[in-house]
Amino acid sequence: MRIGVIGAGAIGGTIAALLDRAGHEVAVTARGEHLAAIREHGLQLDGGWGAHTAHPAAAAETLTTAPELAFVCTKAQDAEAAITENAALLQGITVVIVQNGLTGLHDAMRLLPHSHCVGALALYAASFLSPGRVTVTTAANTYLGAGSGDAPRVAVDAARILNSAMPAFAIPNFTGAQWTKLIVNQINAMPAITGLSVQETLSDPALRRIVTASMQEATRIGLARGVHYGSIQGLDDRILRFLARAPRWAAQAVPLLMRRRMGATPNPGSTLQSIRRGQLSEIDFLNGAVVAEARAIGRPAPINAMLTALVHEVEVRGAFLPPATVADRLRPLLD
Repeated sequence: MRIGVIGAGAIGGTIAALLDRAGHEVAVTARGEHLAAIREHGLQLDGGWGAHTAHPAAAAETLTTAPELAFVCTKAQDAEAAITENAALLQGITVVIVQNGLTGLHDAMRLLPHSHCVGALALYAASFLSPGRVTVTTAANTYLGAGSGDAPRVAVDAARILNSAMPAFAIPNFTGAQWTKLIVNQINAMPAITGLSVQETLSDPALRRIVTASMQEATRIGLARGVHYGSIQGLDDRILRFLARAPRWAAQAVPLLMRRRMGATPNPGSTLQSIRRGQLSEIDFLNGAVVAEARAIGRPAPINAMLTALVHEVEVRGAFLPPATVADRLRPLLD
């Protein structure tokens, strides 16, 4: 099958390489040195799902051929431009939006009214720290769907094709699962601020307290928005309702559970990876999304707002903040 992957970074590169290994004809878009490395040496995958070098057709912005199925895996802030650039090639086919945040699928439906758009949540962790190479640090499932009801037929079909290469499943209540993934992604900001791995930040008592507080704040906003959280990555509606109600010392059990599930391989998180590459992160679609959802119902989200601001501070300054400084900056919001 002809499959296009728009944005062959950590997540998209993994999808592209594994679909290539499964025998599909894959084309990708990439940028700069990464694009040059793919063209010269191929797209090299290693880690949790084994090693494979794919040789996809690669271009800077527009896929080289019209795909029969497409995956949009760019950072959230780049999605609209990437979809618009490829819109003519995406008409009438199934387009899978593999992105963080809450708005990607809705935006794709607006931009591609004649395509069949579904969302996907990639729960595996992958690192893209050198051109042409992607490493899977934690193998996990990818879930596809749309809306709060049953998964549409196109999501089931797309999941079946992706499952030929990696674990993928169509699920009901995709909106609820998006919100659960948003809570999971609360672990991304602290590595981006400090330069530490996710495991290191969750092992530090002061930083873990901040992450726990941000998760509680985000979960409460979702509940106030009427969200029924989906069941992914060891979290579900019952656990997240506990997280929202529990005192902070008890609620820390949730991020500690997440740390254990990650294993020992250091996970930098996608936001830190962007900063290390000198790129703007998608923090406005992670912690910033919580702030926006809170604003929509007239509520504050000061912890998520501060974490968003600190990530932007690191982006501007080009230097990470010491954990003690981060703890001092957040302390007034935690007491």
